[in-house]
Amino acid sequence: MTSVERVGARAYRVPTPAPEADGTLAWDATTIVVVHAEAGGIRGLGWTYADAACVPLIDGVLADAVRGRPVLDVPACWAAMQHAIRNLGRPGLVSCAMSAVDIALWDAAARSLGLPLSRLLGRVHDEVAVYGSGGFTTLSGDELTAQLDHWVRQQGIPRVKIKIGGSPDRALDRVALARTAIGDDTALYVDANGAYSPGRARRVAERLTEWGVTWFEEPVSSDDLPGLAGTRFPGGPDIAAGEYGYDLPYFARMLPVVDCLQVDVTRCGGYTEWRRATALAAAANRDVSAHCAPNLSAHAAVATQNFRHIEWFADHDRIEQRLFDGCLDPAGGTVAPSMTAPGHGLAFRADAAAEYAL
Repeated sequence: MTSVERVGARAYRVPTPAPEADGTLAWDATTIVVVHAEAGGIRGLGWTYADAACVPLIDGVLADAVRGRPVLDVPACWAAMQHAIRNLGRPGLVSCAMSAVDIALWDAAARSLGLPLSRLLGRVHDEVAVYGSGGFTTLSGDELTAQLDHWVRQQGIPRVKIKIGGSPDRALDRVALARTAIGDDTALYVDANGAYSPGRARRVAERLTEWGVTWFEEPVSSDDLPGLAGTRFPGGPDIAAGEYGYDLPYFARMLPVVDCLQVDVTRCGGYTEWRRATALAAAANRDVSAHCAPNLSAHAAVATQNFRHIEWFADHDRIEQRLFDGCLDPAGGTVAPSMTAPGHGLAFRADAAAEYAL
């Protein structure tokens, strides 16, 4: 059986078009760590949105853990990585690094069999829904309106999300502006990125119903489980969190206090851990939503029965369109990974990425 021969990584820092911010953080660039896994002439591709500090960990500890193992035994490779990083700590950058390697290995395994990745994972949906995501707090009213118009009227996406934070009055003014811009027939979501105290989050949540907001993401810190639970009320927006989940115990703790669990395939431990996290959610009768990395998330999404939608995040969409061939088109509000292209069907454009290399 073909074995994993080499795993290597490289980091790239891609500037944003302008400074961006949400309710708790500001940034002017996004770093992507790209991984290739080679086995018998096959080259699998994965990536994570994380710090360049992931690169030496991937090139060293993680590559050593999987080298020589059968490329089709991806869960066994994942278990070997998990064992190797015991003293390094799983949550955070280590999990992001593991995720990128795991994704590359699943891609290599599917390519070695000539199968689409979603079929190897066990496809259950022909297509899955997406929502446009951005709406940064740094955008002016006109800029926010233009972005929303692009998603809703130019791309035909019937679900959009904006960032909120700061004073409740300013946040609700932005919500009102967004509702006016998109009309009554488009679903409106908001994300506070943990900006509020429990009391303030509850007051904002109660007002959001006036504009038909059906999704309130991270109203408080995702570490504040009682605060998340206290923001939920009958008839209110779904409370969502989970994007910072790096291991199964995190997701198990999160499930009782959210209406929809978010999972990031580039953080949680890759497709291998995604499948276990989504099974936990199914057991708790919860849907799953994919956080960011849209072109990688789509392949796990169509293989997840209890799946709701993919966050088609503006920053990651721009980066993936620029650095990879084979990206999906969210126009119409759904995506459907190819049923003929082997693996995830994506190819890294090294020439386009060269100027961003670290």
